[in-house]
Amino acid sequence: MKEVFYPGAGAVVSFRLARDEWAAPFVEALQLPLLGVSLGTVESIVTVPARHSHASVPVPERQRRGITDGLIRYSVGLEDLQEDLALALGQAVRVAA
Repeated sequence: MKEVFYPGAGAVVSFRLARDEWAAPFVEALQLPLLGVSLGTVESIVTVPARHSHASVPVPERQRRGITDGLIRYSVGLEDLQEDLALALGQAVRVAA
């Protein structure tokens, strides 16, 4: 991880990997959590805002807001799969890098 953003406590964590181009292979390699564009679910999901929720926002505006191509948003769900989720995240980092 290059940066993790958590100004307060919550169930959504945003982070960047060391290189922006690793974001897409990272989320595509995940078995868990699900890839999703909505944070309105009880399952853990992951999204790349620049490719999903903010894809229609012009690049200069996204960058001004800190929404880079490598930003990943991870919403922690209610499922009892924390060990599985941790393993899946580790595997996806290895695939992406």
